[in-house]
Amino acid sequence: MNAALRRADTPAELALGGGGAAHYLATGLTTGGAFGLYRWEMGATPTGPGPHFHRGLTESFYVLSGTVKLFDGARWLDGEPGDFLHVPEGGIHGFRNESGEPASMLLLFTPGAPREDYFETLADAVRRDAMTPEDWTEFFLRHDTFWV
Repeated sequence: MNAALRRADTPAELALGGGGAAHYLATGLTTGGAFGLYRWEMGATPTGPGPHFHRGLTESFYVLSGTVKLFDGARWLDGEPGDFLHVPEGGIHGFRNESGEPASMLLLFTPGAPREDYFETLADAVRRDAMTPEDWTEFFLRHDTFWV
């Protein structure tokens, strides 16, 4: 077999705060490190990371539903269904759902860095609360995330 079908009704791998969820459509592990593709569903509660960059990753966003604030390195823009934002290595970016309504998008990382531990740690309040400032520094360095 050389192809894998993931059905639309496959349950999300990760529950996110505010009624959101992350679907691991294709991870770095399943693509041999080529890319990681995730469906990111956000509830109506405002959520999302502020401006940051990755030294060794590109990240792309494709809005599926709702309105998502996308930071392009200079300003926050309203992304609507069908809008696409590509961020090269080192490009400052961020995203937020501030609309008060649910929104969803695809996140694409190249190469396929293991983002699952990053997402799961941020979603796990118990694990998050147990981390010291030194732990956070090591965590963000390990996951190629630099806050601006």
